[in-house]
Amino acid sequence: MTTTTYESGTLRELASNFFKLDRLDGGNFRRWQKKMHFLLSTLKIAYVLDTLRPRENENETVAATRERKKWDNADYMCMGHILNGLSDGLFDTYQNEVTAKKLWDKLETRYITEDVTSKKFLVNHFNNYQMVDGHSVMEQFHDIEKMLNQFKQHDIKMDEMIVVSSIINKLPASWKDFKRSLKHKK
Repeated sequence: MTTTTYESGTLRELASNFFKLDRLDGGNFRRWQKKMHFLLSTLKIAYVLDTLRPRENENETVAATRERKKWDNADYMCMGHILNGLSDGLFDTYQNEVTAKKLWDKLETRYITEDVTSKKFLVNHFNNYQMVDGHSVMEQFHDIEKMLNQFKQHDIKMDEMIVVSSIINKLPASWKDFKRSLKHKK
């Protein structure tokens, strides 16, 4: 009995600290989605995003009724947490969804499509980036590192040799001799 009270107290504390999760305003969907899924998993209600609601049967057992009620409660909690994680404008748009899964799927459909566009933008930005003289090479290298970290966040994979070759090609024009020596090293 003490363990259950402790666990529910911990879950309440986690839920009360929910405000620390940034609200989805349309940007950084993948990051928000991962954080939200972690929260829902921690609360042990994420399963409603993957499982169908147990059907009602005319002669169902008490256990089956309890299982369906448990699913309904988890779905309600899951829906509430997802909606609470949305900006006010998105909350107004999605508040009338029937289940947490339908809400989750609609958000994925909308923002994963936009994510494809942002992936194209990131790749294009990386390909067109060129280091220039007059700025610190290390600062410009950090800009490239940020872009490559965004690739990881968007699950864009690039061969390491292509990355290294691209970075060498992005060095400023004044580094011509150094670029040549790097390209010909093994």
